[in-house]
Amino acid sequence: MAIHVVNEARRCLNCKVPQCRKGCPINTPIPDMIRMFLEHRTEEAGQMLFENNPLSVVCSLVCDHEKQCEGHCVLGRKGAPVHISSIENYISDAHLDRLQLQRQAAKGKRVAIIGSGPAGITIAVLLAQKGYDVTLFESRDKIGGVLRYGIPEFRLPKSVLDRYQAQLVQLGIKIRPNTVIGGALTVDDLQRDGYKAIFIGTGVWRPKKLGIPGESLGHVHFAIDYLVNPDVYDLGRSLVVIGAGNSAMDVARTAIRKGVRQVHVFCRRNQAAASVRELEYAVADGVEMHYGARPVEITDEGVVYQQATFDENNEVTGLSEPKLFRADSVVIAASQGPKDKIVNTTTGLAVTDRGLLAADEDGRTSRPGIFGSGDVVSGARTVVEAVRHSKDVARAMDEYLQTVE
Repeated sequence: MAIHVVNEARRCLNCKVPQCRKGCPINTPIPDMIRMFLEHRTEEAGQMLFENNPLSVVCSLVCDHEKQCEGHCVLGRKGAPVHISSIENYISDAHLDRLQLQRQAAKGKRVAIIGSGPAGITIAVLLAQKGYDVTLFESRDKIGGVLRYGIPEFRLPKSVLDRYQAQLVQLGIKIRPNTVIGGALTVDDLQRDGYKAIFIGTGVWRPKKLGIPGESLGHVHFAIDYLVNPDVYDLGRSLVVIGAGNSAMDVARTAIRKGVRQVHVFCRRNQAAASVRELEYAVADGVEMHYGARPVEITDEGVVYQQATFDENNEVTGLSEPKLFRADSVVIAASQGPKDKIVNTTTGLAVTDRGLLAADEDGRTSRPGIFGSGDVVSGARTVVEAVRHSKDVARAMDEYLQTVE
């Protein structure tokens, strides 16, 4: 590990009003974590982190720490903040395989979790600990959802998710891989078979189009599809990635690791939406950024685009004549929305005007007994936001389950 976590922990000022904790979306007790670590109470610290955030290991690797915990550290005002993420990762990773998750007495009630992404894993763990008989339905062959199939290995090792699966099984959670709800099985089938509550956390796996000519050409791909299995794609020597969020950076950095020689990212604005760290890593890897590049068409030769100019308020002041940027392949990273298999096969489930599952702040949908959270409800968000909301939904599901026979 590049960061010496003990030295980093010693740098913590143990502030009376810890701004780092305020900056954490899930309110991680960071000063307590660091104090326990320095007092050689690492296992206790690991247990505390898991109880606060069942995906603590994952969040320590993929969160936007510069905007959250580390971005609020007071030491960062005049120098480098404490590298909180490395300390959390060291503790959580060391503790993951030693977790002794406890179940309450069996309640004799079945709960179905559809989707094993961040929201689904969180709900499954919390309700299994409450004593419910939890079955996790996953449409792919392994659990993880966007964690496994949307985040590259170099950012989040898949072995971490395999270790999580072992903990889920040990907790008594049943896992049905390669099972699509909305296909052979429907929500009605689940309710017929005695599932008293159903959670939908299927994420957002439908790519959004740009709406320009050329998106169906053979050398054009969507980011969410590419990241599922980059090894099956032949992108040639040069690539244009359209979009500048974290997914675009993941595509660009993955492509370089898979042998693409020249990777160019087209950003419509004059500032990327990706986190500072991911952008800096991409540039360090050799990715070339093109700000203000606005595609109008994709051709067999590359991308036709207009170059925007901006004023001091970042407003567009002009567009150049269309010109061709040559590339062997193009990947579109313009966000994504939900698939609609469940909604189309389930009566009484309302959706928003964005096609997302409609649910209140506690995850209750328009159909009693069915709950939802994560990206399928909120749109593409961060892992830690999904976990935070899912903790509230798990409480609401527990309250609901206590009212049904």
